[in-house]
Amino acid sequence: MNKNFLTLSLTLLIAAAAPAAAQERPLAMPAVYSPPVPKQMTFAGHRFSFDRPDMYERIDRELSQMTYSHTSTLLMLKRANRYFPMMRKVLKENGVPEDMVYLAAIESSLNPRAYSGAKAAGLWQFMPATAKEYGLEVNEYVDERYHPEKATAAAARFLKKAKAKYGNWESAMASYNGGQGRISKELEAQLVDSAFDLYLVEETSRYMFRVLAAKVLMENPEKFGYQLRQSQLYRPYEYREVTVDETIEDLPAWAKAKGSNYYMLREYNPWIRAKKLPVTPGKTYTIRLPKS
Repeated sequence: MNKNFLTLSLTLLIAAAAPAAAQERPLAMPAVYSPPVPKQMTFAGHRFSFDRPDMYERIDRELSQMTYSHTSTLLMLKRANRYFPMMRKVLKENGVPEDMVYLAAIESSLNPRAYSGAKAAGLWQFMPATAKEYGLEVNEYVDERYHPEKATAAAARFLKKAKAKYGNWESAMASYNGGQGRISKELEAQLVDSAFDLYLVEETSRYMFRVLAAKVLMENPEKFGYQLRQSQLYRPYEYREVTVDETIEDLPAWAKAKGSNYYMLREYNPWIRAKKLPVTPGKTYTIRLPKS
């Protein structure tokens, strides 16, 4: 007997045996929505419009990616409750718009232990040389790129200097990603004043729009499908401070003597990088420990 005939007969028998409703019901597929794109927005005191087709498409791309990168976006929203209040305060004290917190969100997803393949570290993803240039200590025992407050202050100094150089925040942000040398060279070569109008490598070209998209989404996460209760947000740490002016040879033992442990010591002080803390004469460190 013909094989094709047998196959067709079997298919018809299965179809006949299935309930009529099941045969007619369309296959259910999850709905995928294009996220809302604002016509304009205010960032760092400046109003940006997305009427220009390329501007619209560039922020639409970043909002789409951020909306559907569920894990990283969800964690970023939860961590913001812990770090944004401190960051905003430090930025304001250093004369930098509070909106620059969204730059840190893009740099590290607000993970204080973030470390890139290029050896950038911390919430603000400083490279070792740049960190030292802006006053952060970086060695095998202490790495202040992982110090939330000190790294935020260093980032503020970088951004303030870049804004003074370029005259606008978008170029300052682009230089945070691509380096001031490259942005300065390209602005001059391409005869424009804003990094929005520069033809750059894709990573840097996207960078500014990723920061803008972070503000749009994180200010109204519900519009993008993210619903979080207040109890689900990560709380700021409550801590007590201990000032240290002598070398600690054994940090696990020191932490235990203070009523804590080495894990919590590292959790509250990610800038500590070893089990020993050398302290040179005249220098002090402030170590945080859980309040309770």
